[in-house]
Amino acid sequence: MIIVIYLLFGACYLLFFYMMNILQKILAFFARRILNRYKPKVIGITGSIGKTSTKEAAFMVLKDKFRVRRNVKNYNNEIGVPITIIGTETGGKSLIKWLKVFVKALKLWLIKNKKYPEVLILEMGADKPGDIKYLVDMVPLDIGVVTKVSPVHIEFFGTIEAIAKEKGQIVKNLKSDKTAILNFDDDKVRSMENITKAKVLSYGYSEDCEMKVVGIDVKVEEEKVRGMSFKLSYQGSTIPMVLPGVIGRHQLYAALGGAAIGIAMGMNMVDIGQALKKYRSPKGRMRIIEGLDNATVIDDSYNSSPDAAHAAIQAVSKIPRRGRLIAAFGEMLELGELAVSEHQKLGEAAVKAGFEKIYAVGKLAKYIRKGASMAGLSLENIKVYEKSELAAEQIKKDLRDSDLILVKGSQGPRMEKVAKALMAHPERASQLLVRQSKAWLRR
Repeated sequence: MIIVIYLLFGACYLLFFYMMNILQKILAFFARRILNRYKPKVIGITGSIGKTSTKEAAFMVLKDKFRVRRNVKNYNNEIGVPITIIGTETGGKSLIKWLKVFVKALKLWLIKNKKYPEVLILEMGADKPGDIKYLVDMVPLDIGVVTKVSPVHIEFFGTIEAIAKEKGQIVKNLKSDKTAILNFDDDKVRSMENITKAKVLSYGYSEDCEMKVVGIDVKVEEEKVRGMSFKLSYQGSTIPMVLPGVIGRHQLYAALGGAAIGIAMGMNMVDIGQALKKYRSPKGRMRIIEGLDNATVIDDSYNSSPDAAHAAIQAVSKIPRRGRLIAAFGEMLELGELAVSEHQKLGEAAVKAGFEKIYAVGKLAKYIRKGASMAGLSLENIKVYEKSELAAEQIKKDLRDSDLILVKGSQGPRMEKVAKALMAHPERASQLLVRQSKAWLRR
């Protein structure tokens, strides 16, 4: 009986794998034909951190000058990218919906649509080796962007060098008349200029970057943090900027990347600056949210990795405040052998940055507690929970006037539930927080 069950399970797995393989090939076939017919400018964006924010900033920069489409939701893989090119939604588990996708693709290919986008901005993700190469082989790029390399999904890659090699595929095969846009503040990304034939346009805070930020200030009004002000500089041209509702030096990389894409597309700095004034950080990325009891919530709950978590800690610790500095950390996933040490480092870094209370969620939360305790924070100020709902309940009870709370974690622990519990206006959760769809709320 057990052997029969194993055989049935194996057969189902093979059937599923075969069907997915066929689906990918059909989508790739249509994607190539549609691109060949309409010949849009294609911008590919990858990196361990900052892909989505950079994509959204680029969309804001370009949308008033061109007909632009970018991928939405999590459409950044071998299914999502061709779906974006076709301009539809995934068929999910419905055969009828997939047939509609194929009909739309066929129609686009055979009958010219004059409203098809002039520019496609495609976020490209990599969960395993070969993902980026598959995407750029399917979708030849005019502009390739790499944001940052960090140990995200490292359990599937083994080393950070392997991650860098995979991300570098997005610029490696660019032709000499194309453009590679690289974050020169990241040494692994900077080194990618040696593997591409394309013209390189650099961005970052480093002095030798072509597109850079200078003069950063936290914008505070009525004792509340409102956003960031800075100057955007390119080849001697400098424009003042304000990004409301967002905090953190690392969040300005999206504006830099978006501005660099604008330059590569032939725009001038004045137009780029005007467009970026409308940019807002995507949900769950260092969003400033009004909290209960005059508290301020910095919602960074979309996802987490060691680099992003440490950047969030440093950014929030520098915000002027009257109340306590509090962290609600969800565990970071897919770190492989680094999981224990990185969670300990996270707890230690938070204490050294001045956080006075820490609430940690998930199976790896105990290591955050260990790191925080080793750094000198008393155990009574470090609470560990299995679920985010329990953490949220306790934080609400402990909350004091004017507390400043960082909410950070990978998708698994669902830290947006903590952010929602602390909101002064939870009725606005669907407008401000990630994972508020009916499907996510049922989980």
